[in-house]
Amino acid sequence: MDKKAMLHSQQVYFCDDEELAAMQTECLETLYDYNQTRPSEGEKRVEIMHRLFASVGKNCYIEPPLRANWGCHTHLGDNVYANFNLTLVDDTHIYIGDHVMIGPNVTIATAGHPIDPDLRRDVAQFNIPIHVGNNVWIGANSVVLPGVTIGENSVIGAGSVVTKDIPANVVAVGNPCRVLREVGQHDKEYYFKDRKLEQNIFNG
Repeated sequence: MDKKAMLHSQQVYFCDDEELAAMQTECLETLYDYNQTRPSEGEKRVEIMHRLFASVGKNCYIEPPLRANWGCHTHLGDNVYANFNLTLVDDTHIYIGDHVMIGPNVTIATAGHPIDPDLRRDVAQFNIPIHVGNNVWIGANSVVLPGVTIGENSVIGAGSVVTKDIPANVVAVGNPCRVLREVGQHDKEYYFKDRKLEQNIFNG
């Protein structure tokens, strides 16, 4: 198995490797360029995102600063918005669907390390892909851990640590993140606690 393929094998490998480090540095140079853009340079940011990421849909916006281990293993759908300090530990693939919103200081981490201290001392690592479904909102300061799938339309509350799959159409919060309730008709009537939506909001 070649060294790049090891990243995507979901098996333990040793990441202290000069060839992998050289490939990663090339990606990080592009990331550096993104973080040096000015607020008025929207078109330049889009151009750099297309060089940085594996795929980028329409109307995507990520507020700098952005952090990533690679960048080239992250896939963005259409209309993805991420606030500042997004960290993508994309040692293998991260798939982010359409109309996804990501709050400030969110970490999405595909990489982990064995519990065994001898393996960790030798810089052992494993990577498992993460899937974020369409219309998901991940609240500020949340962490999504290796192998997690978040189902479409779900909301991850601020400060959550997502260790296991979250089904579609739910609100989930906490550390570890657990389902609080389903998304339903109530949410079409109330936008925050007891604050009710105006009847004509969807009609402009």
